[in-house]
Amino acid sequence: MDFLYSIISTVLSIYSYAIIVYILLSWFPGARESSFGGLLAKIVEPYLEPFRKIIPPLGMIDLSPIVAILALRFAQYGVASIFNMIG
Repeated sequence: MDFLYSIISTVLSIYSYAIIVYILLSWFPGARESSFGGLLAKIVEPYLEPFRKIIPPLGMIDLSPIVAILALRFAQYGVASIFNMIG
């Protein structure tokens, strides 16, 4: 069971880091239009889209990625709790 928890936890952490890198790409002109930026967009945007519908941008500031990362962290804590209860 520890192996399964380790895999799930690692995947959630890597996805959180992917979101952070995707956010940072917006600071560099043309970075999101690169092949790497396009790949990250295909991976991250489907997850961020529902959060953007709930939390609209405040001017130039988009808070939805922060909420999305927090949701991933809560999911990670939830998975840890479930595996702790199982044994």
